[in-house]
Amino acid sequence: MSLMTMRPVTRRNAVFGITMAAATLARPSISRAQSTARVVVVGGGFGGAACARALKRAQADLQIILIEPNAVFTSCPFSNEVIAGLRDIDTQQFGYDKIAADGITVIGQAVAAIEPQQRSLLTADGVALPYDRLVLSPGIDFHLEALPGYDEAASERMPHAWKAGAQTLLLRRQLEAMEDGGTVVIAIPANPSRCPPAPYERASLIAHYLKTKKPHSKVLVLDAKDNFSQQRLFEKAWKELYGDMIERIGLSQGGRVTSVDAATRTIVTEFGNYTPDVASVIPPQRAARIAEIAGAADHTGWCPIDPVTFESKLVKNIHVIGDACLGGGIPKSASAASAQGKACATAIVALLAGRPPEAPRLTGVCYNTVAPDYGFSLAGNYQPRGDIFAEVEGGATSPVDAPRELRAREAAEAERWFQSITADTFG
Repeated sequence: MSLMTMRPVTRRNAVFGITMAAATLARPSISRAQSTARVVVVGGGFGGAACARALKRAQADLQIILIEPNAVFTSCPFSNEVIAGLRDIDTQQFGYDKIAADGITVIGQAVAAIEPQQRSLLTADGVALPYDRLVLSPGIDFHLEALPGYDEAASERMPHAWKAGAQTLLLRRQLEAMEDGGTVVIAIPANPSRCPPAPYERASLIAHYLKTKKPHSKVLVLDAKDNFSQQRLFEKAWKELYGDMIERIGLSQGGRVTSVDAATRTIVTEFGNYTPDVASVIPPQRAARIAEIAGAADHTGWCPIDPVTFESKLVKNIHVIGDACLGGGIPKSASAASAQGKACATAIVALLAGRPPEAPRLTGVCYNTVAPDYGFSLAGNYQPRGDIFAEVEGGATSPVDAPRELRAREAAEAERWFQSITADTFG
């Protein structure tokens, strides 16, 4: 494994050192205890919160600090149901009080800088935090340079709703305001992407809303891929439930979006332009900005890791979990992030004790709801193979020709899974 052990002095490093020193003098810092190790976790989503709790449960005397700027976490899983009017946003929102009650220090700040050589970071309000091990679980940011015309202002007219919260409600309001007979376009990027099946679930649930409220309307999917996860299941459901209400244009038919004009709500593809009544544009993605600040992201925009320990291949003593890492065959999903967080915690406890970590076996499950009482799933098992996770035997997907009773049971199982994972992570 290639680890960064030395780094030349640069202007950024020098400024960081001055800032760290000034912050330490200007206000009290949380110093590293001499008697016990400190692990700092950045990011309070499914991966980071699961990792922090697993660390504390595995070794109660560890100092665990969870850094998350948002006081409330809004879950992406099931947020498509909020868009379709089937669920309220508050059922998606969770706080950190019970995590703090476990003895984990929760700091409601962003991270401004990371100095791996000194094993220290600086919060946005100027607090210096040394660490023995640092876990990054920051999720994704958008690679806006890859989609000309799309920026934060454009997202207010053409919401991505790919980070659950205000954008979720914005897209819902736009659907509610659209006249019957309108067209909704969903623009889907190429992989890698957070939760690859979720855009197709979104198309399904928006079609359900339109069928119920605005039956003369249409959903058009513009896709930068020719094939996608669980495609046969989605397409069978679309035909069965929605007839010709959903149309999908794949990559080879000119479905890749090359640019947008937010002022006119125009979506440009290689084969033509579209001006829908409502547009949900999901941009290309990469690891969140803090991964780049830490030096853990490579030229792909994602973070290569050792799949046994989740330690960065670029920066020593920093681990990356969840959507931000290059996980190979394991999907970027809440279930996978939670499993990675727990496995990473186990590896860190072993490393701090001087023991070699055991190779993890991770299980991930992805549920998709295409209408109330109609769901299906994909489950996989993953183990380290070389530098990545590879899928191994034992996975399963819903049968394509299943009866509606099974679809209803899987929709109910999806809800139970959501209640279980959120209770385990935040409850």
